[in-house]
Amino acid sequence: MNSRRILLRAALAVAVAAAITATLLYRDQLDVEAVEVWLAGFGLLAPLVYLALYTVGTVAFLPGALFALAGGALFGPVWGALLNLAGATIGATLAFLVARYLAGKWVARRTGGRLKRLIEGVEAEGWRFVAFVRLVPLFPFNLTNYALGLTRIGLLSYVATSFIAMAPGAIAYTWLGHAGREALAGDASAIRYGLMALGLLAAIAFLPRLVRRLRGDTGSRWIDVSTLENRLATNGITLIDVREPDEFVGPLGHISGALNMPLGEIRDRMGEIETLRDHPVALVCRTDKRSASAAATLRSAGFRDVHVLRGGMEQWNRSGTPVEGMGHACNPGTAAETSRSKQTWKGEKT
Repeated sequence: MNSRRILLRAALAVAVAAAITATLLYRDQLDVEAVEVWLAGFGLLAPLVYLALYTVGTVAFLPGALFALAGGALFGPVWGALLNLAGATIGATLAFLVARYLAGKWVARRTGGRLKRLIEGVEAEGWRFVAFVRLVPLFPFNLTNYALGLTRIGLLSYVATSFIAMAPGAIAYTWLGHAGREALAGDASAIRYGLMALGLLAAIAFLPRLVRRLRGDTGSRWIDVSTLENRLATNGITLIDVREPDEFVGPLGHISGALNMPLGEIRDRMGEIETLRDHPVALVCRTDKRSASAAATLRSAGFRDVHVLRGGMEQWNRSGTPVEGMGHACNPGTAAETSRSKQTWKGEKT
């Protein structure tokens, strides 16, 4: 690493540390009135100054809701929403880059177990997981910006997804800020903006349940690669691969001991696994979407201990764990019979 790059990283580290320190020192003095008075001195440049302030505040862990409400109160529902969304996106991008190229170890210590869940989510779903996190803030917004910088998501995908998925929340908070300001000024029409904002926030809060319902997932019990591998080694779980037969023997291969039972055939072939209702079952597909649907089907049929391999065969292959049948044209029925001989099902012990 050359001296110029070292100096650049040091300068960035000092700038971020200074911003965070200033935030901690003056946090209690920040409110809409104070921001408005300060911005008034910039005249026509006030929107650009506000945008820069929002960007720095995002990097420095200032509450995003404070700026979103202030943007609506100061600039109205339209320009306020655009400025809020732009500021949040630029700030989130800077935090992402700081984590990826400058402060990875610090972010990893700060996020702890959250980082592992984020990495697993991005590994399994890619940009879709980023969109879900943005639409439904399961983790603190500012910390998530940094944590996502340590995942494998590409910068362009991260920025585009964040911009689009943060739009509903930015609009809702902006309208709410505008409504509050206008209501204090005696404008009765502000109530309409407030109700629209609250309705949008309620829709965002309901989104996780809606997503699970659309995916047919009523709450999967996840299992990771290492845990599944250990339990298979001790015959402690039955593995069912719900991909189509050509995928079962395709490029990703299949896990030794797996029974191939495509998702569309599970209901018709339920009798084959009837004895497993009270025993652990793990489901796998290419990622984990079909296996999550299969898990819901088995649970509705009375299976009590159903797990889904997080990330599916893609994650299993990335871990370097051995597979069978890659690229070989074999009879899936034969593979299933072989799996029965390799793995003793608890419900069929003699």
